[in-house]
Amino acid sequence: MGQNGSKKGDKNSKGKGDKTAALNGSTSGTKVGMVGDSSTMKKPKLPETKPPVEVERTAPAPNPVRTEKSHRFVGKDGEITPDMERREEEAKKAAASPNAVAFARSSQKVTVDDFELLTLIGKGSFGKVMQVRKKDDGRIYAMKVLRKEAIIARKQVAHTMAERNILKKVQHPFIVSLHFAFQTEAKLYMILDYVNGGELFFHLKKEGKFSEARVRLYAAEIALALQQLHSMNIVYRDLKPENILLDADGHIKITDFGLSKEIPEGVTHTFCGTPEYLAPEVLKGQGHGTAVDWWSLGTLIYEMLTGLPPFYSQNINIMYQKILNGELRYPPTVSLDAQSLLDGLLTPTRRSGLARTRLTTSGRTRSSARSTGTSSTTGRSRRRSSPR
Repeated sequence: MGQNGSKKGDKNSKGKGDKTAALNGSTSGTKVGMVGDSSTMKKPKLPETKPPVEVERTAPAPNPVRTEKSHRFVGKDGEITPDMERREEEAKKAAASPNAVAFARSSQKVTVDDFELLTLIGKGSFGKVMQVRKKDDGRIYAMKVLRKEAIIARKQVAHTMAERNILKKVQHPFIVSLHFAFQTEAKLYMILDYVNGGELFFHLKKEGKFSEARVRLYAAEIALALQQLHSMNIVYRDLKPENILLDADGHIKITDFGLSKEIPEGVTHTFCGTPEYLAPEVLKGQGHGTAVDWWSLGTLIYEMLTGLPPFYSQNINIMYQKILNGELRYPPTVSLDAQSLLDGLLTPTRRSGLARTRLTTSGRTRSSARSTGTSSTTGRSRRRSSPR
């Protein structure tokens, strides 16, 4: 896992653009759907005074686009250290039992022998992902294979267990599904949807940017997926083009839950994510909740419309300062409606209400009896329900 915002190699150079579609997380570099090594990752040092930082005024090249994949990281959690050690030890004991993490959507028990290995999709430091066919019904899946030795050595047992547990609970048309999970003495196996349309990152890199109508579809589907996670007190924390897959019909599926966390108390202090998409409250280290996912969605929408995240810089410290203090600017190609939406998602005081917003099946918003009122933007209203 790269440090301080360094980039992974170009995915297309290995000729695996669409084949990586089934991978729950990037397969290039040193990880397969897992969080990075936190031993050397530190929080950014923030200045005592925070003068406004202007975004560069120089005109960008035509259709600028981020051409290399971003790296994520995980830092120290804000919980009590002995508790973290206890959970890690409990997870290790669970991983030591071959039957401890067995799971199936149906009552069927499966092993690796029930699948025919077809082709390698991707490989990383924790293991690999393969396209497989289930022998009894011929269905195609993605098999994620993780080496226990590597997971334990990198102290990622608890994160791996959390990823499995979250995928086990979640079922949504715009979230990749976990169908089976089992293990041997040396390896963990997850049998997931095989999504054959490629990563959103691959398509965005190829086309430079998307039309507003296309971005509107992707954003709506992502918002519905996030709403489902948040209703279950799950914060995703790693929304980016690399973690969005497209199916054969062009609809999205969110993948890679290695940084996701259940937060029934509504707040967590883990410093983790991908630098370009970090919300200000994560950088400040004052605790954060599900609202950070809406910031990441705003960043992703901006990138799909323009080709680059709104506060992007190759210097990670400058980028952090822009996220905290920079002025949000738009090229003339971004419509006023899109600007209004992005202002709401990328303005902390307005975005906080999104964590309390619930969508109806028709796409309109509704509130409970404890509604705090209505806010209007360019003629549109949003009713806010009470906090969960």
